[in-house]
Amino acid sequence: MKIQKVGIVVVGSGASGSILAAKLARGGKDVVILEAGPQRGHDDLISSTLWARRLKWGGEPVVETGDHKISHVFNAGFGVGGSAMHHYGVWPRLHPVDFNMQSNYGEGLDWPIGYADLRPYYDEVQKEVGISGDAKSEVWRPAGDDYPMPGVPQFTQGRILAKGFNAKGMNTAPLPLAVNSIPYNGRRACIWDGWCDAGCPIGALANPVATYLPQALSGGARLMSNATVIKVLTSTDGMRCVGVRAVVDGEEMEFEADHVVLAAFAVQNPRLLLASATEKHPHGLGNGSFALGKYIMTHPAGLVYGLFEEETQCYLGAFGGQLVNQDAYDNKSTHASADAFGSYQWMIAQAVKPNDLLGIATTRPDLFGAPLDDFMKRAAKHFASMTAVVEDLPMAQNRVTLSDEKDPHGVPLAQVHHDSHPKTRALWQAVLEEGKSVFEAAGAKEVWTGPQGAMHIMGGTVMGDNPNTSVTDSYGQLHDVKNLYVAGPGLFPTSGGVNPTFTIHALASRTAQHLLERVAA
Repeated sequence: MKIQKVGIVVVGSGASGSILAAKLARGGKDVVILEAGPQRGHDDLISSTLWARRLKWGGEPVVETGDHKISHVFNAGFGVGGSAMHHYGVWPRLHPVDFNMQSNYGEGLDWPIGYADLRPYYDEVQKEVGISGDAKSEVWRPAGDDYPMPGVPQFTQGRILAKGFNAKGMNTAPLPLAVNSIPYNGRRACIWDGWCDAGCPIGALANPVATYLPQALSGGARLMSNATVIKVLTSTDGMRCVGVRAVVDGEEMEFEADHVVLAAFAVQNPRLLLASATEKHPHGLGNGSFALGKYIMTHPAGLVYGLFEEETQCYLGAFGGQLVNQDAYDNKSTHASADAFGSYQWMIAQAVKPNDLLGIATTRPDLFGAPLDDFMKRAAKHFASMTAVVEDLPMAQNRVTLSDEKDPHGVPLAQVHHDSHPKTRALWQAVLEEGKSVFEAAGAKEVWTGPQGAMHIMGGTVMGDNPNTSVTDSYGQLHDVKNLYVAGPGLFPTSGGVNPTFTIHALASRTAQHLLERVAA
């Protein structure tokens, strides 16, 4: 078996792995990035929602159970850049109220850090990556530096739906997007043709191939694709991680390392830790507290659609949307339903195509034949939509475990159970009713809603101060194995009601600084 020595192994090349590798390599560290999927660059991307399916999960299957499954194939990614290659670039910040849920409300969990701890990293990352927005219009936005780029443009669909919010006394602002509204840091401005989920071949969308991976490589990091990590290796006394075992282009290799950072997707990190059990760690690495795999969360999507007399130009803009509303965000316990609890935001006026993933046709699965043909003739020019990101309360029984079924390398598959918390489901239902009323106030002639979709996956390796109730500390360092780290949304103790990618970057940047200060060159 080939053995390669390296300073730091980063497992995964997505949002968290790319920024960690970039900052560590540019800080003089010896870094290897191991990516299970194929190599990919901008020239490999094609503006097509059908082609965009190739960016979704293509690895070993995940067994899903529960009344609200997490949709791993839809949310995860496979290949260089990970799931951040098909994200829509919606980058709001968590709010201060998200970090002390248990203390303030008796719901969910507390984070071991607060908003003030992350604010410098939010500000740093948004300058490095570039975010388009209007901080003054976001009256609910937490404290932070102004966005480095102007807000995204508003097309007809956005103007129509904004009228509905205004009629109800609700605020809208340009949706904060990690998409270039003007040229930025050598990257082109968006042309607003609505293909964000295809990865953006012109580089206007801030995905890892456009931002941090080039920085990592220029800093000396090595990126190995088709490199599937199958086990994390530990010392005989179980106190330290000594590297990883991987299958690289079909050949088994070991990478001896001083530090290992697991930056695979939220489900795959606990799977790998559980599958790396030893005599000293019989229940899996980092599982002395039996918290490993617990508190898996996914945002229930509140999908609202409508048809208007006016032509909406619904094909223009970004996949994430044009506008945002967070008026109700900080009022977690005050909603239309007394049983509802949590935060949410509206992403308003998404660019949409006629069919395929998230297309117009798929919003009406009840239609076929002549009725579908009639609907599409009307909807192609008169359709509008918006999506609520609804907070998912963490529950210990929502968790990743190992299946009895194994992959070709002998590693048990991940099995994920996820049920909706009753208060989460009540919030989702109340949000849909609000969304329908906004469309009606905007003058929609027809309004309908979609099922409870699953957006994003968080939890499973939650951070905390108490080693008896969490897997890592606030930097992602395992309580049980001090030179083994986890990065990504798996660290989140709560989901908040906003997209997680900005926070993933901020946390990873904070961890990179921590490692740079503590790891010898």
